[in-house]
Amino acid sequence: MNLNKIFKKKRVRDSNVLSVIEAYERREEKGAKKYNTTTDRDDLSFVAWLTHLQEELMDATIYIEKLKSEQRKNNE
Repeated sequence: MNLNKIFKKKRVRDSNVLSVIEAYERREEKGAKKYNTTTDRDDLSFVAWLTHLQEELMDATIYIEKLKSEQRKNNE
């Protein structure tokens, strides 16, 4: 998708914001292919969505801990 078409205004765009938008678009495509559905689905309960979120956040804390450990090793 061409982001210039989305943001038709002629103004300076934050390259980091554009990078995140592009990453979301790639993730959306990958998820649609992998799971053959989107988050527009209506077969999950509120609690099921919260469980998905909780699991993703738990993974994130593991990634943070890994990076902290690597940084500590590099600083020794």
